[in-house]
Amino acid sequence: MTARTHKLAATGSLIGLALGDAMGFPTEFNDVPSILAKSGPWREMDLPERAIVSDDTQMTLAVGKGLRTAMDRGVLAPKRLERPLREEFVDWYQSPENNRAPGRTCMVACNLLKAEGRVWQDASQIGSKGCGANMRVAPIGLAPGLSEEQRAGAAQLQSALTHGHPTALAASDLTAHAVRLLAQGAEPTGLVGLLRSYALENRTRYHHTWLGDLWTRGQDPSPEHFVARGWDECLGVLERLQQAVREGSVETDPCLATGEGWIAEEALATGLLCFLLFVDDPVMALRRAACSSGDSDSIACLTGAFAGAYHGVDAWPTEWADRIEYRGDLIALGALWDA
Repeated sequence: MTARTHKLAATGSLIGLALGDAMGFPTEFNDVPSILAKSGPWREMDLPERAIVSDDTQMTLAVGKGLRTAMDRGVLAPKRLERPLREEFVDWYQSPENNRAPGRTCMVACNLLKAEGRVWQDASQIGSKGCGANMRVAPIGLAPGLSEEQRAGAAQLQSALTHGHPTALAASDLTAHAVRLLAQGAEPTGLVGLLRSYALENRTRYHHTWLGDLWTRGQDPSPEHFVARGWDECLGVLERLQQAVREGSVETDPCLATGEGWIAEEALATGLLCFLLFVDDPVMALRRAACSSGDSDSIACLTGAFAGAYHGVDAWPTEWADRIEYRGDLIALGALWDA
């Protein structure tokens, strides 16, 4: 552990996530030449004057508020978390602010979650492993006082409410675990190895108390077979990540190494790649993530979450942090967990 533990990791991570989101939002759906034509050299990219975020930050706040409500009510447990999460997701779905090109899976699932009496497993989109599952999971990595089992179960449950594919569950769990490790001061050079070990340890662990009978919606012979599919895809992309970090090619579009980030395991890997290429320069990490050919806002928001968890709030220029949309909400959540 390092002195970074005391640098307001939760606030740094949430602000970083929103800054990455705001930088990547205007470049999403563009290839790198188009981004360069619009924004100039990627190493000089600035935060847009109006630092507007996408659904990525909105849904992170929904997870954060749901988690805060659940933890205020007592020991974190599946039923205690599911209800406020579901309420926050439905509120987001119905909000007039939900006009930031939200993902189809989230919209379909949240519409189904509205129905009183419907078990959440019936709303879960079992075939979807979109990055919407893990772009929003950082709060579960940041909240203090959770056991490893609570953190893993909560990370997978928040994914499963919308994205029920086993790879979405595993990538969300890994993302929260990475945020936690970095907030605690783990050395970035060993991070991919720690994530691989975690994936191997959990490869056949199905969290029955958190997920219930979700696995029966797939075509799998057993819950262990169901989750192993997800962990295996994550292990595959972690291998590609390890290779890309070794090659250290900072001028190349990161999506070429670890994927475009539309799907959960690629968003995790490409977000991590941008952080690991610029461990000591978090702002440059965000710029690299935002200047990428894939799901730039989700990639950059994950990069910002990782960098902010590791460096704390001092990672970010004050004049950027001061004008990020939802700043008050982000700081209130961060302050609660940094305290």
